[in-house]
Amino acid sequence: MATFLYRLGRLAFRRRHFFALLWVALLTLAGVGAASAPAPGTTSFSVPGTEAQKAFDLLEERFPGMSADGATARVVFKAPAGEKMTDAGNKATVQKTVKELADGSEVTSVADPYEAGAVSRSGAIAYASVRYDVSGMELKDSSREALEDAAEQARESGLTVEIGGDALQAAPETGSTEIIGIAVAAVVLVITFGSLLAAGLPLLTAIIGVGIGVSTIAALAGVLDLGSTTSTLATMIGLAVGIDYALFIVSRYRAELAEGREREEAAGRAVGTAGSAVVFAGLTVVIALVGLAVVNIPMLTKMGVAAAGTVAIAVLIALTLIPALLGYAGRKVRPAGQKSRLLGGGRAAKKPARPNMGTRWASFVVRRPLAVLLVGIVGLGAAAVPASSLELGLPDDGSQPVSTTQRRAYDLLSEGFGPGFNGPLMVVVDAKDSDDAQAAFTETGDRIKALDNVVTVTPAAPNKAGDTATITVIPDAKPSSATTEELVHAIRGTGAGITADTKADVLVTGATAMNIDVSQKLNDALVPYLILVVGLAFLLLIVVFRSILVPLKAALGFLLSVMAALGAVVAVFQWGWLSGLLGVEETGPVMSMMPIFMVGVVFGLAMDYEVFLVTRMREAYVHGEKPGQAVVTGFRHGARVVTAAAVIMMAVFAGFIGSGESMIKMIGFGLAIAVFFDAFVVRMAIVPAVLALLGKRAWWLPKWLDRSLPNVDVEGEGLRTADDGKDVAPDEEKDMVRA
Repeated sequence: MATFLYRLGRLAFRRRHFFALLWVALLTLAGVGAASAPAPGTTSFSVPGTEAQKAFDLLEERFPGMSADGATARVVFKAPAGEKMTDAGNKATVQKTVKELADGSEVTSVADPYEAGAVSRSGAIAYASVRYDVSGMELKDSSREALEDAAEQARESGLTVEIGGDALQAAPETGSTEIIGIAVAAVVLVITFGSLLAAGLPLLTAIIGVGIGVSTIAALAGVLDLGSTTSTLATMIGLAVGIDYALFIVSRYRAELAEGREREEAAGRAVGTAGSAVVFAGLTVVIALVGLAVVNIPMLTKMGVAAAGTVAIAVLIALTLIPALLGYAGRKVRPAGQKSRLLGGGRAAKKPARPNMGTRWASFVVRRPLAVLLVGIVGLGAAAVPASSLELGLPDDGSQPVSTTQRRAYDLLSEGFGPGFNGPLMVVVDAKDSDDAQAAFTETGDRIKALDNVVTVTPAAPNKAGDTATITVIPDAKPSSATTEELVHAIRGTGAGITADTKADVLVTGATAMNIDVSQKLNDALVPYLILVVGLAFLLLIVVFRSILVPLKAALGFLLSVMAALGAVVAVFQWGWLSGLLGVEETGPVMSMMPIFMVGVVFGLAMDYEVFLVTRMREAYVHGEKPGQAVVTGFRHGARVVTAAAVIMMAVFAGFIGSGESMIKMIGFGLAIAVFFDAFVVRMAIVPAVLALLGKRAWWLPKWLDRSLPNVDVEGEGLRTADDGKDVAPDEEKDMVRA
């Protein structure tokens, strides 16, 4: 592989015009496709194989005019102090608002609070339910504006009016801190390279890669049903890995220049060695992201595949566009140890009087491996302790910032009707095979009323055929509580008895039940997903490192970092530690897809640092250094670059903490803290400590396995052998001697 990539790097350097035009053309094509693509339709959320989804599908079949997937809104009214919603003036205002809402072109029904019994016992709060014939993402802006205008007019009469539900659903707004994250990355690159031009190359190529990836997602959004979160995730991961991959190749290019090689040769060698590590690091990320398909949640699968595509683009850009741009830059990209005229007067940096920080740290770890290993494991173990209290759920309006009307409507409904009112359960009774459908409906309602933690059970509402009915159940606890989850299981347990007695199937659905089913499905899929992703990556790393223990150590270290990161997420988003600093306005259960999502993404990113750092160690080892010295050599060449890469990745992810979407905020924080734990504790401390303790055993591989594995030559040994065996010109020979 190293030889192939070496030739590719030299080709891209020589044919720089062709490769630059190729990537500009791809960016233009993707941009035109995104601009000309029709507006995306509904972004569906389905969870095949769950009871809630089965009930939803049944509603679509048996209640064709119901628009079960249509947007809904609850316009909540609160009377001024000392007044009631039943007062004549307030009642007239509400009824006028209901009439205005009913005139909407996409509105299918509006329930008058006074006819539907939607007035609280105290009389202070009432609500009107609005149902639309399209989903929240498909709803026209004019319909949203009409909803907000009607609420504003009602406020002018002195009422407090807020709007809940998914009718106001829109694409999440991300924070300006994303720009800060990119700015931090730029500063780190300038410090690392000592050159504005060299620092700009990784940023430029990463932006091009993300532009192509996100534009392609936008172009295909309508066809493939891709949501806004998909492009946000692709941007987050694409920026991080795009900068990192380019950083490693540019860094290796400058190191090759410092050894006296010609620029084209240096570009070829940089792509042949660092590029090989980029390919395998990218493969681990792609495996982890595509592996999300194992969960069998279409939305999560699409997010993973789209992000994996962006990572693949980042790898291709690093291998082809970076050497092409290095060709354009010429002598403006200086060898390692030299700074630009702007930053250092163009003078070569003085040789340090003592070894660099990476060398000193690695030497310390090699001398005290057991102590460093214990401190690292104990520290990560302490950070992972909160993960034992992990509670899972999906965000609802209760997790929105208090500044939003959705959150204020949620709080008003809880105040007027109880916390469970925001999470009603819909029970679907399929009595098609029952001898007496009406008796089955009645018995189902009666049995549910007898359960604990039930506030209200509405009478059964059958369809036109009379073979299916819906029953609404209001719990006495909030939607995300364990009590409500127990009630869902209790209703389903009761349904088994009803089926035995009446031959009618009883299914529980609704947003709350769907959240519970999603959480359970994700929990059930976590272990198979871990086995698949870690197993495939383990095999891949055996090929890369030609070792059994090094990949095993990499996988175990990843588990430590991901558990510590989950512990930090629980501490902030569930316990509320530092919540004010991070803008977390409402604590509660951790998003149910967070554990499996973090496992996938963090594993891929963790293997980046493992590959980049340990390949340098193996390169030194196979070239004759002792195991301990090889660890030090790997850190001397790689620690500075890996540190810069980790800081950049943390900055990019942390930038998404400013998002107003709780899901994006949590993902940004989780990935940023996971990179910190993995890069600075696992890869920088635990990995060298373990390798020092193992010695030569770290690189052991059974002879039969060594013979059967393909030789991918990540270390570039083939390039060195080729150099040793060819005739070189005098100038090139001098270069080889200096190398």
